[in-house]
Amino acid sequence: MKLSSRSQYAITAMLELALHEDSKPITLFDISQKQKISLSYLEQLFARLRTKKLVRGRRGPGGGYVLARSTDDISVADIVAAVDDVPTEDSGEDAISAEGVSSDILWHNLSSQIYNYLREIKLSQFMQKESSSENLENSGAGASSQGWKTEVSYHSRA
Repeated sequence: MKLSSRSQYAITAMLELALHEDSKPITLFDISQKQKISLSYLEQLFARLRTKKLVRGRRGPGGGYVLARSTDDISVADIVAAVDDVPTEDSGEDAISAEGVSSDILWHNLSSQIYNYLREIKLSQFMQKESSSENLENSGAGASSQGWKTEVSYHSRA
């Protein structure tokens, strides 16, 4: 399975916010420049992320976006569901009609399994990988293949 580009960019942007969680809000322009994602595309993604209460905007000088919840409370599935309109576990078996073909049931079950897996992956886990990578790189061990760096394009890792 490959995540959509929309999901990949949203996850990348959310990780950028997570990296700056303890500092000032981050502007979409800054994320756009650092991650090389179109500003107008980020605006569309963040409208959806705001609607799902994953991010909060702060206005005025020094404004920008911050995470609406802690990194332990935001899963990859939350982000994917916010931007891709994927059915969540709450959609249940009602999504399959009584006349549904067996392949419909197969795809529904597979989608549920993938969603449940992504629900277990929290933003905080990526932060731990980032810290581990920096520690190894600072020690001269070079862990570029083991850690996640925001400068690296996340969508190439899917």
